[in-house]
Amino acid sequence: MTNRPVFFVLPFLMLLGACATGPVADSNPDSASVTTTTMEPLVPADGDLIRQPLAEIAAALRNGEVTSEALVERYLARIDAIDRQGPKLQSVLSLNPDALTDARARDAQRENGETLGPLHGVPILLKDNIESRDNLATTAGAIVLADNVTGRDAPLVAGLRAAGAVILGKTNLSQWANFRSSDSISGWSALGGQVRNPHMLDRSPCGSSSGSGAAVAAWLGAAAIGTETNGSIICPSQVNGIVGFKPTVGLVSQQHIVPISSTQDTAGPMTRSVTGAAMMLDAIDTVDVDYVAALDANALSGARIGVLRFAEGSNDDVIEHFNAAVEALRQAGAELIEIDEFERDPNYGRASFDVLLYEFKATLNEYLADTPETVSARTLDDVIAFNETQSERELALFGQDLMEQAAAKGGLDEPRYAEARELAQKVAGQDGLDAFFEDHDLDVVISPSGPVASRVDPINGDVWPSWAGAGWMAAVAGYPHATVPMGTVHGVPVGVSFMGRAGDDSRVLSFAFAYEQRSQLITAPAFHSSALDRPEIAEAMTAPR
Repeated sequence: MTNRPVFFVLPFLMLLGACATGPVADSNPDSASVTTTTMEPLVPADGDLIRQPLAEIAAALRNGEVTSEALVERYLARIDAIDRQGPKLQSVLSLNPDALTDARARDAQRENGETLGPLHGVPILLKDNIESRDNLATTAGAIVLADNVTGRDAPLVAGLRAAGAVILGKTNLSQWANFRSSDSISGWSALGGQVRNPHMLDRSPCGSSSGSGAAVAAWLGAAAIGTETNGSIICPSQVNGIVGFKPTVGLVSQQHIVPISSTQDTAGPMTRSVTGAAMMLDAIDTVDVDYVAALDANALSGARIGVLRFAEGSNDDVIEHFNAAVEALRQAGAELIEIDEFERDPNYGRASFDVLLYEFKATLNEYLADTPETVSARTLDDVIAFNETQSERELALFGQDLMEQAAAKGGLDEPRYAEARELAQKVAGQDGLDAFFEDHDLDVVISPSGPVASRVDPINGDVWPSWAGAGWMAAVAGYPHATVPMGTVHGVPVGVSFMGRAGDDSRVLSFAFAYEQRSQLITAPAFHSSALDRPEIAEAMTAPR
């Protein structure tokens, strides 16, 4: 196996203001400058409503400052100008043909004094492994699922609709949520191509919820839903400079979502503020908790916070930002406990990987068996065989060795599966996060959310620098995890992570909110073509005369 950190699904490998038209139009993301082909600005003006976080957009709808129809029209125009043309982010895979009709219906309801909920009329994007009853396929980015139009809502989508949301479309993703190849490229799918990071177009958008992260960062929707097995909400949120929240596993139903792991999969919100994430979680969770009401700007006062120094990585810039975040927490009244070491069981890597292989085979076979007759593949073996027939597109950049390894596994009744699952969860939970919380009487632990995004590399696949962060612990243990922007490194965003115990979702969001209110470090994307668009880098890369 490779040693590169395909962390979001392979945890054992990682320890993973502009003018009206912007700069000049060019579809090549490696060119010196990029712009839109319409009058839609790359970066909307400060007073533009779509620059605002979800709560402010919802308030504008509620107050009659804008209609849902007008918002949907604006987002559709912007997707055409920014995602399909101009910088070609390729973050939105498909658009709901009924979005405008649904928006007009929400407007009519509001005019008649009927409001469904806090998201009434708000345009929301879904990662394209989540089913909706709209006339949209749920593809996971794969050709074999191109006709997977199920006509049913995943429970989380039903929750969004009940809160009044309008489903705008589906976002691109790392194909099969990045569980196809050990040499994959984050953000690439056969149906959607390569998602681009709006902060720097040749940098990885990370994955697998890459399209959701890039789309929210580029103001292509008010908010989005991503899914995570191991880092697939947190990493793309971090590198695209937005807020991401991975709930406790089981808090959000995984029914009617293309799966990887029955013990680690969860969907969660990706937004431009912690309040927006709380609003989204209010709509999609399975319990009666008001996450927005629980947000407290003073939550950090008196909190005991574990600082996971063993996971801060080796990048001086990331460490500098992390130290600044730690200092902000101290100034907010938190008591900080430094945790310098963590020794992991040497068998953890193989065990955690085996869990995913076993569960992917079992859960995907179950999902495929319930797809419409228009889907030819009914098993994982069928998918592998289909990809061979479509190798010119499907296998052009990397293979499907992870699928093949999963297909070779037995059932979930095998002793090896139970042993691997017990070990993996013990290392991440009992011997990991649980031990930190209990030994130091902690309320939450923090770390960097990841390293600075690497470049997209279609030749070698993902090649990440030395890793930073401990998100694998929250992922494998199934615990809540939030990332909040903590600054940029030469224009590329980095984030700070807050992780709590199982069921502490409300408290984790509140701690993240309190930090966000003090820091306010979300950064508008600059749509740089590469690092050479940064003057300090261009100068340093040029020989002195």
